[in-house]
Amino acid sequence: MNGSKEITRRNFMKTTGAGLFLTGLYCTLPMPAWALTTSPGIEQRTPKSRYDFTIGYSPVQIDGREGTATAINGTVPGPLLHLREGGDVTLNVTSRLMDTEHASIHWHGILVPFRMDGVPGVNFNGIQPGETYEYRYRVKQAGTYWYHSHSRFQEQTGAYGPLIIEPKNGEPFDYDRDYPVVLSDWSFEDPETIFRHINLMGHYYNFQRRTIWDFFEDVGERGFADPISERMAWGKMRMSPVDLADVTAYTYTYLMNGHSPDMNWTAIFNPGETVRLRFINASATTNYDVRIPGLDMEVVMADGKAVRPVSVHEFRIGVAETYDVLVRPMKDQAFTIFAESLDRSGYGRGTLAPEPGMKAPVPALRPRPVRRLEDIGMGGMLHGNMKDMSHSQMDHGSKASLDDPRIPGPNGPTPFKPEKSRSNVEMVITNPTYRLDEPGIGLGKDGWRVLTYDDLVSIEPQPYSATVDREMTINITANMERYMFSFDGKKFTQHPCPYLFRHNERLRLFLVNHTMMEHPIHLHGMWMQLENGADKLPFKHTILTKPGEVLSVLITPIEKGDWAFHCHLLYHMEAGMFQVVRVA
Repeated sequence: MNGSKEITRRNFMKTTGAGLFLTGLYCTLPMPAWALTTSPGIEQRTPKSRYDFTIGYSPVQIDGREGTATAINGTVPGPLLHLREGGDVTLNVTSRLMDTEHASIHWHGILVPFRMDGVPGVNFNGIQPGETYEYRYRVKQAGTYWYHSHSRFQEQTGAYGPLIIEPKNGEPFDYDRDYPVVLSDWSFEDPETIFRHINLMGHYYNFQRRTIWDFFEDVGERGFADPISERMAWGKMRMSPVDLADVTAYTYTYLMNGHSPDMNWTAIFNPGETVRLRFINASATTNYDVRIPGLDMEVVMADGKAVRPVSVHEFRIGVAETYDVLVRPMKDQAFTIFAESLDRSGYGRGTLAPEPGMKAPVPALRPRPVRRLEDIGMGGMLHGNMKDMSHSQMDHGSKASLDDPRIPGPNGPTPFKPEKSRSNVEMVITNPTYRLDEPGIGLGKDGWRVLTYDDLVSIEPQPYSATVDREMTINITANMERYMFSFDGKKFTQHPCPYLFRHNERLRLFLVNHTMMEHPIHLHGMWMQLENGADKLPFKHTILTKPGEVLSVLITPIEKGDWAFHCHLLYHMEAGMFQVVRVA
């Protein structure tokens, strides 16, 4: 333990505040080289087999406001971790956070021995203040990934960065330039304060709620009966059709490679070149809709794994997902990289340009979407059915969905029935449906081609058995009014034991979303292959589940041990939507 570096967040803020005043050191966010404005990209860099990380507090300034970040090697985002497939890597991580219980780094989407996965309380004890933990593993894959802290809210305050792995046999596509595009959400509020606010009032940061004028507008368009029935239905569920995000631009500044929209991170190209953009959603709780007006995008990788190229104008990237796209700007002009938050409260923005300093028009935010009851599988509550629908009667299960041939397996998900003694489940979806062919709420009505999960066809080898050995179902559940999030109606602390996976079995896992929000569900330590009807199923480490949706994935647990399984919305995870999977 190095006494000279023992410092708490409070002391750091006092010290750096005085230092900034005396020295006039008004830097912006401390940036790694790969994320600098007018970045050179990562093409020239060489993969390494050893990295030393130090997690500590660092001053930040965004758009004139000063704050304190949890930085890695003094920067936000952290350093670019550049590895080579097939190599052995050593990563030494030291914590200088003297006022925290522990720190950690999780290598998101990377297949590692469970002791190297970096989740405190699940597969190691965390990195104690002043101590160093050595991660060592063999790199078994290639592609675009990222890393982040798995300790409380350190990820929200800056402890994340990109992780790029060079394939041992060359890339499956050609390109001239290569840029990571790390999306995140920054707040000058303490995350503990944010968590307390949304626990006390779930819509604390939502200033886009419906008004009486919206009601009159609906009556004018649809008559009186349906708007009245809808509002009574939402009221009965104690929900709002515009609860799209827990935390919004009211407190967030949306960042692209650590830059605010006004800072305008810029990637350089020469007209006619092919540019690879590696989008990584490192946000704590923001799902983004990404487009580059004037350019088609070709999606070539999802979650680090190659897919058959898909030409799109827009795609939604859930928290913790990654997408690699190729663009081919032919004109000598600038293009805006526009990442709009799902709730339309704000955006991240960067620029593709032939020269530094060039800008392109920034699109206006679109109107925030409004959910319909049909969107969450509760359409039966309209037209007089509502009065017969109590919470206890909403559990008729998913029989209707079993008639959909796109939902595989003879058994399907078992109808879910919450324990009546618990208040963790506010609603049970009566008719969960297949939604992998839908782009998601607020998308698909602009005349643009929007990516759906159904578009993803893997071009990777398929190493696992096609024969399913076993099926199981996990229900995604919540009581949003009380800010309680859970799996199968139980918060993490209420589950009696881990979910059990058998080593090397071929498991079909159904996920049923019984809430009215999107949840990016992440499974550590193994791939989920999404059953979307493709001949070669795409590999995913994180799946953005839609409200009222049922989907299935095939899993082969290849490493024994305990693994985390959770919603990657940071505050949902902390509120209980977390469980341990034991592979034995």
